Amino acid sequence: MSDKIVLTKLRLVEGVWHGSLKHYGRDGTWKPNIEVTYLDFPVDGVEVLEDRVEECWHVSVPIPVDRIADGVQTFVIRDRREDMLLGSFSIVAGDALAEDIRAELSLLRAELDMLKKAFRRHCVETSGS
Repeated sequence: MSDKIVLTKLRLVEGVWHGSLKHYGRDGTWKPNIEVTYLDFPVDGVEVLEDRVEECWHVSVPIPVDRIADGVQTFVIRDRREDMLLGSFSIVAGDALAEDIRAELSLLRAELDMLKKAFRRHCVETSGS
């Protein structure tokens, strides 16, 4: 397999984002140098712990309370040593989210009504045969 780094989201629980980081193509001496940023400012408290059994690194990113706000908040995860973007995660909250959900629900209702009418028309057309 080629030399690559893969970051996989595991869960977001109790205000902490958890991921698993695997490095393919090198020996076991590789060690990540993770940096997490929000609006180009570093996030404090990021933990990266080696799991020799699973042959991966566990990444934990505490989400600062002062970063939770209406709208979309995006956190970027990169490896400084490799100078590589590993991934990102976003938190969506507030009125913007509620409006998006209401608009999507309205669209789904309209599509369902259209399908019901088409199905009823089909039933009427095929029952006369």
